[in-house]
Amino acid sequence: MRTGLFLIYFIALCFSTVSAQNITEALYESYETYKENNLEKRRIKHQELQPLIDNFRGNAKFIVQKVGESIEGRDLNLISIGSGKTNIFLWSQMHGNEPTATQAIFDILNFLDSNDFGKEKKTILDNLTLHFLPMLNPDGAEVFQRRNALGVDINRDALRLQSPESRTLKRVRDSLDAAFGFNLHDQSTYYNAERTEKPASISYLATAYNYEKDINEVRANAMKVIVFMNKIIQNYAPGQVGRYNDGFEPRAFGDNIAKWGTSLILIESGGYANDVEKQEIRKLNYVSILSALYTIANKSYESIPIEEYEKIPRNDRNLFDLKIENVTYELLGKEYILDLGINRQEIDLKGHNQFYYKSIIVDQGDLSTYYGYETFNGTGYKIVPPKMMNANMQNTNFSNTVELLKSAIAYLKIPLPQEGFAIKKPFHLVDSNFKLPSEFRVLTGVNPTFFLEKEGVLTHAIINGFLIDLNKSIQNQGFGNGLIYRD
Repeated sequence: MRTGLFLIYFIALCFSTVSAQNITEALYESYETYKENNLEKRRIKHQELQPLIDNFRGNAKFIVQKVGESIEGRDLNLISIGSGKTNIFLWSQMHGNEPTATQAIFDILNFLDSNDFGKEKKTILDNLTLHFLPMLNPDGAEVFQRRNALGVDINRDALRLQSPESRTLKRVRDSLDAAFGFNLHDQSTYYNAERTEKPASISYLATAYNYEKDINEVRANAMKVIVFMNKIIQNYAPGQVGRYNDGFEPRAFGDNIAKWGTSLILIESGGYANDVEKQEIRKLNYVSILSALYTIANKSYESIPIEEYEKIPRNDRNLFDLKIENVTYELLGKEYILDLGINRQEIDLKGHNQFYYKSIIVDQGDLSTYYGYETFNGTGYKIVPPKMMNANMQNTNFSNTVELLKSAIAYLKIPLPQEGFAIKKPFHLVDSNFKLPSEFRVLTGVNPTFFLEKEGVLTHAIINGFLIDLNKSIQNQGFGNGLIYRD
């Protein structure tokens, strides 16, 4: 059901031409109407897309063509709609573990198939023909890895064209001679907008076409559209836009496509607080891409000054999942003040459909120029080493979880389950041969499991890089998992 606010917007859209800003507001408010609910997790497989693509294949509004195959024989499909003379080419997931925009593409296709926003869609589809290649690297997607089955980074194969996926991308680009190309990626969630604590949830780039980073009309047009998109995103994720590094990479597709005459817009989906599956960023892709298509169709972008492009903050990579500031650490009888930067690495499970977290300390020392999705002020707190307890039972219901944690117990020696590497409880499970190090050290590369005390009282646990306030309900603190240590 559409919200009441959307109905107001929709009535306005039906009877008058409205500004791009109002279109954006309506698109954002009505997003759930068009969201493809069959794609809600990042680990998307090629076979999950096929029923969706087949639906468009049987729809007279769309043209669906098989344009190639992956190394392992999976079809590469191009979905087209529109009758305009200007071709726009959008492709996603040339890196198999970067699926956020793939989901957004199907949201956009659902929108284009609807009967809503008739006047605005007419403007887009009468002036443009849109071509979507939603998954360029299905073999990589199958195992949730960046590279294809050959082990090649497709985005570094624009010159040699060793991979069939690369040859398909080049052939489609050349056949369309697209005016604009949207190169859709995911970037690390640890990028932030320059010198701020805000994550770079979306980063843009008008790719350079030579080492000198010259700006011709082709690149300038991409810059103008990016400026427009940035202003759109600022309404919904203020301060969370970055500008990707524009160093020229002669092997990269984006750089070469710009050289070949297509205004290339790189979109990188980064991180967003409490959005592990990047569903809010997916929505930002949907809104900003559709808004960009509208400004390209009506050519309103042409009056945007390119100087505004340089005002978009650059990408930094100064974010941690958890930053602990100014905590006291005792080493060899002396006390030191440290900052700790902790990241939660995702480890894929068999089948590449799910994952568990295995965290590490990435950096320590003076981290005053870094930020955290979660930051804890450790002033006055002291690091306390973890302890191990022999649970000596076949099973445990963890009914005394808080009491154990308040006793600095983080490791339970217990008969291990036959399978698995993680447990949805704030402990590590270990077998009978496991021993804690004789001397506890806080070191980079080590799993962050310890406790914090203040004025002699344990107040917090850090278990596998997740901060737990021992005076609050653990259930509502977003804990990920403990680890199961096996020989």
